[in-house]
Amino acid sequence: MDLGERSAATLADVAGRAGVSQATASRVLNGNGRRRVGAEMRKRVRAAADELDYSPNAQAQAMARGTTATLGLIVHDIVDPYFSMIAAGVVDAAAERGLLVTMASTQRDPAAELRHVELLRQARAQAVVLAGSRLDDPDLLDPMRSALRAVLRAGGRVACIGQDVLGVSTVVVENRLAAATLATALHAQGYRRFAVLAGPPGHLTSRDRTEGFCYGLSGYGAEPAPSYVLACAFTREGGYEAVRRLLADSGGVPPVDCIFAANDVMALGALEALEEAGLSVPGSVGLAGFDDIVSLRDVRPGITTVRLPLTEMGSAVVGLALDGEPGTVARTPVRGEIVLRDSTARSGGTAV
Repeated sequence: MDLGERSAATLADVAGRAGVSQATASRVLNGNGRRRVGAEMRKRVRAAADELDYSPNAQAQAMARGTTATLGLIVHDIVDPYFSMIAAGVVDAAAERGLLVTMASTQRDPAAELRHVELLRQARAQAVVLAGSRLDDPDLLDPMRSALRAVLRAGGRVACIGQDVLGVSTVVVENRLAAATLATALHAQGYRRFAVLAGPPGHLTSRDRTEGFCYGLSGYGAEPAPSYVLACAFTREGGYEAVRRLLADSGGVPPVDCIFAANDVMALGALEALEEAGLSVPGSVGLAGFDDIVSLRDVRPGITTVRLPLTEMGSAVVGLALDGEPGTVARTPVRGEIVLRDSTARSGGTAV
C-alpha cells in the first residue's frame, strides 16, 4: 500500500512497521515518556519512519514535551533598527537550535505586550523573549511578572533584554555607566553646555541614560539646566520635535553647544530638525546618541554614540532563556563602547 497516495503516515503506521508499541514509537519520535528505548529498537523505529515518510505531528509533540519547537520574540517596534538588529541575533541563535521564531511587535503598547505573552503561553512556545525597556509603573510591571510566571509554570522558558525588574533571566545594558562615560568623553572634547533629549517620563532606559549622562557631567559642574532636559517620545519624531522646541524657545539659536539624545533614532530626528533650521553639525552644535544602530552608517556627519553589540545581545538572550536550569535567574551585563565621530569633532578635527 502506498500511504503517500492515500493519507499521511501516522504514528500507528510507524509502530506497526517497526513491530513496536505505539507508546514506544512515540518515545523515540516525539520524546514522550521517561523510559529509555534501546538502540536497536530506536534504529527500527527511525527506519520505519523514514520508509513511510512520517512527519511528526507538531501538536502531538507539544503534548508530549509540553512545548512546541518555537520561540516567541516580542519587541516594541520592529521598524526601529535597535529591535531589528536584536531580532537578527535571536533568529540566528534559535535556528542553530532548530527553533522557529514567532515575532510580535507591541507598538509600545503594554497591554498588547501582555496579550502576546499570553498567546505564546497558550501556543506552548518553548521560550518567550522580551526585548525593550520597562515603564516605572507597578500597574504594568506586576501583571507582566505574573504572565511570565505562568509561562514558566507551563514548562516554557523566559528571558528578556532590558531592565532586571521582571524576575527572569535578563541581558542588562549598563546604561548609566555608558552614558556617564560618554559625558566625560564629550567634556574632554571641550563641550560645556548640554541639552538632553531624555525620552518619556517613567521610561527606565531613557531615565537611566539621562541620569548617567548628567551624573558624568556633575563632576565638572557642567550638568544641563533642568529646562534643557527635554521629555519627548523615544522615537525619531520625538527627537525632531524636542529640538524644534529647544530652538523655538531660544529664537532659533542653539542655547547649548552639544545635544545628547538618549537613543540614536532620537538623534536622527534631532539632526533633521537642526538641518531644517539651517544649522550645521558640529559647526553650530555637537550631537551624540546611544546604541549605534545600523542606520547611522548612512548618515553624514557620522554621529557620536555608544555602541551596543545588538545582534550579539539577541543571541545571548536565547542562551539565557534555554540553557539555564529551570527556576534559576541569570543576569548578563553588557557594557557600551564609546564611538566618537564627526558630529562632535571640534576645531575641524575628525573623530574615528
